[in-house]
Amino acid sequence: MVATEHPEGERLQKVMARAGLGSRRRCEELIEDGLVLVNGETADLGRRVDPEVDRIEVDGVAVSVRSGLVHYLLNKPAGVISTAADTHGRPTVVELVPAEPRVVPVGRLDADTEGLLLLTNDGDLTHRLTHPSFGVEKEYLAEVEGHPSRGALRRLREGVELDDGVTAPAQASLLAPNLLRLVIHEGRNRQVRRMCDAVGHPVVRLVRSRIGPLTDRTLKPGEWRVLDQAEVRALERAASASSTDGRPEGRR
Repeated sequence: MVATEHPEGERLQKVMARAGLGSRRRCEELIEDGLVLVNGETADLGRRVDPEVDRIEVDGVAVSVRSGLVHYLLNKPAGVISTAADTHGRPTVVELVPAEPRVVPVGRLDADTEGLLLLTNDGDLTHRLTHPSFGVEKEYLAEVEGHPSRGALRRLREGVELDDGVTAPAQASLLAPNLLRLVIHEGRNRQVRRMCDAVGHPVVRLVRSRIGPLTDRTLKPGEWRVLDQAEVRALERAASASSTDGRPEGRR
């Protein structure tokens, strides 16, 4: 595959440096070492690119280099809907972050679920984070009814039979008699709640505490912050696997 040149575009190392991939010199070194691909082709130093259309990968990881991208980490409160708009007039997550530029939530948390949610206008990263084949981990703290037994934990770890098939093995541990820590990487609708129902311990309260490498215990419900460049890079690395289909992430 021969990548399209953009004679009027920007130098690749400048685009990479602006996207937070290192100093201009460090980006030049990455290119010289053959670690940078543009549209699937190994880039040469001096290559010019259009960051709006070219796909750039560094050491096997697709990176977002378009200008104007924003990434917000929100601690979603209960009762807020994970959509850009709601026909019933309920509060939505986009009302909790700046109105411009327009962003959308990455994946979904149902109205009663609390915790971390990413909102961005970065379509490429959104696709990779919600695509089932990437397997980006999400961690949840679930307060449940009753006291889960070792057998219940084993079922969660081995996979639970749901109406849409057996779940993939989850990481499951007991933090308190009725408090579960669950780590999953699938994207089924209301999956954590259904898994807990299936083992006989319905969820009383559910909080998402981690998205891939991202966590933040300082954010209070309703608060948000901008991700720094290192956090965006870490998300891109977490979502660097190749994909095979386009099923979206479901609500938890």
